[in-house]
Order: sequence, then C-alpha cells, then structure tokens
Amino acid sequence: MIKVAFASNDRVNVNLHFGAADTLVVYDVSPGYAELLGVGEFVKVNMKGENRFKSLSDEQTNVIDLQLSAEELERLAAKPPEDKVIAKLDFLDGCSAIYAASIGTSSIKRLVAAGIQPIIVGTGQTIEDLLNEVSLALHCGGLSWVERARAKAERTAQAPAAPREAAGGLRLMTSIDELE
Repeated sequence: MIKVAFASNDRVNVNLHFGAADTLVVYDVSPGYAELLGVGEFVKVNMKGENRFKSLSDEQTNVIDLQLSAEELERLAAKPPEDKVIAKLDFLDGCSAIYAASIGTSSIKRLVAAGIQPIIVGTGQTIEDLLNEVSLALHCGGLSWVERARAKAERTAQAPAAPREAAGGLRLMTSIDELE
C-alpha cells in the first residue's frame, strides 16, 4: 500500500546516516504485511558539513514535518544537487518515508521537496519493529505521515490493493492484542 525505506547496512537495523548510506532497503507495507521491494547499494561517501563529526543518535524517533514555501522550493530546485543524495532520491521515488539514524538539513529539505517523509530514529531500531509500527498505523491510525501517505496512495491507486502473501514477505501486526 505504501513504500517505506530504511538506511541500513545489515538489512535488520536502522544504523546509517542518510547522506552517507551505502545501502537503502525498501518495503511495500500494508496492514499486517510487508514485502521487500528492493535494496539499493550506493558508493560509500565521506561525510562533509557540520554534522560529519556527530555520532548517530540514540534518542527517540524524531519526525520532521516541514512546510516549505514556494520561494524555498524554487531555491532548492535551483541549487545543484549533491551527487551522493541525487542517486538516493531517484532510488526512493514513490516512497512515502525514509527512516535513518541521522539526516542532514539539506537532505531533509530535498526529501520533503520530493514528497518523502524523513524520520530520524535511534541507532539500533529494528526494521521489523518500525514496519510493525507502520502496519499498526495503517490499520488503526495514529501517525499523521502514514495517514497522508495512505490518502495519497488511495487517490492514485487504480484498484484496491489486497495484501499479498509472498515467500519473502513479513507478517506484521494489525492490533495491539497481537503483542501478547
């Protein structure tokens, strides 16, 4: 139903900075189910800018919700993209969100301009736990970015998508009762 990406070098934990990530993992998430769609591998890059010496966050999840003005969007469009980010943005086309251990300000603005919700989570958050969180939000509500992504997916869908049970997919939670 919605595509969600993760910056992860082990395909289990979110553990990479978005701009420097050499691996992005993309899942298609429906209530109760997630299917691995693809893994993008990128050339490892050296960090630059003010955040290059910061360690990755161990804090709680931070959802960045930016509203960019038309003037700011025009300024971003005129600025030549950094090579390390443009390839990732192309790979993430159609994704609703990206989870990463850290995301620089410039990349946040570019993600938002591309319609992708940037989400910073503490290092070591598992992809499966985050997929379950998205699955629950698709089924029960509670995350505003998921609500927006679902509405957009429903507007653009030609036929209602039924959950698929494929060999490589994950069965996810759709209710808090399943935690027991």
